[in-house]
Amino acid sequence: MKFAIVGAGLSGAVIGRELAEAGHSVTIFESRATIAGNCHTERDAESGVMVHVYGPHIFHTDDEEVWHYVNGYQRFMPYQNRVKTTSRGAVYSLPVNLHTINQFFGKTMRPDEARTFIESKSDQTITEPANFEEQALRFIGKELYQAFFEGYTRKQWGLDPKSLPASILKRLPVRFNYDDNYFFHRFQGMPENGYTAMIGAILDHRCISVRLGTRFTPAEASAWDHVFWSGPLDAWFGFDLGRLGYRTLDFEMFRHNGDWQGCAVMNYGDADVPWTRITEHKHFSPWEHHDGSILYKEYSRACEPSDIPYYPIRQINEKALLAKYVARAKNLAGVTFVGRLATYRYLDMDVTIREALDVARATLSAIAVDQRPPPFHVQMD
Repeated sequence: MKFAIVGAGLSGAVIGRELAEAGHSVTIFESRATIAGNCHTERDAESGVMVHVYGPHIFHTDDEEVWHYVNGYQRFMPYQNRVKTTSRGAVYSLPVNLHTINQFFGKTMRPDEARTFIESKSDQTITEPANFEEQALRFIGKELYQAFFEGYTRKQWGLDPKSLPASILKRLPVRFNYDDNYFFHRFQGMPENGYTAMIGAILDHRCISVRLGTRFTPAEASAWDHVFWSGPLDAWFGFDLGRLGYRTLDFEMFRHNGDWQGCAVMNYGDADVPWTRITEHKHFSPWEHHDGSILYKEYSRACEPSDIPYYPIRQINEKALLAKYVARAKNLAGVTFVGRLATYRYLDMDVTIREALDVARATLSAIAVDQRPPPFHVQMD
């Protein structure tokens, strides 16, 4: 069969490789001049630092098959994300842990003491948190919320935390030990030569053709046996019902001769600091040595039509519009919607790869019994 895949990011590359391995012809259309989507990495010519062009991507997973999959195309080096945050003129470690608590309150508490202390700070009158702010106040109290979550959340989402769902804080955002590893997954690391090299290796197959700088329109779909679309869901329909809401990021680059901040990620929790964080990219490759450094201030804002969409807002209005587009998509034959943009969800890389593998395998199974591939995968919550 002849497959068209729109997007040369993780979803498109993984699905394309699985179909190609089964002997099918795959053509991947990518509107950018580079592969790898928002995971694209490249060497900075001046410093030699491997730069995450569209913001840092740190690989972490408990999915052993996915871990072995990515390591089959690029060696992953040990890396743990240890985030710091500047708040009210002091630097703390994130996630909020026992060191953060003791430092912030000027205490020397043990874990059990800290649990009792934080419980005393929490708002016990909130029994069913209705929004982000109430969730935070219920579990960590006013002081920690205002120092580490309120200002950052306002900048990241451009919304009052009272208007955000409580589900954003799915877990208690506190650790009562000194573990400052941002993620808790078994497998964590960075590809030795960057994500673009990894995705390039996935795409390196005789049955895969990649057309860079080439836009694919739904009107072309009839020329293919099946299309996998990883672009925005609403874009397939020409935005005729309206645009789904996203946040986008602006990056302000600056250089330094030496080590500027001593860590890869420094958040800024104060609302009067306009950027959300500063990333120093040489720290994402600690096995390398570079005298020079390249850094980026990140600013979050509402996504305009010409911007790169990053984070789906998924507020009530967006969910209502999403439901309409999903209903239409489910009735389409010959197209499968995959990935972050086409399913309007924030997806970590490992989940993206897992879903791509599952979609490709379901497609091959359907072909084997002369059925059409599954059209859509989305979670409304």
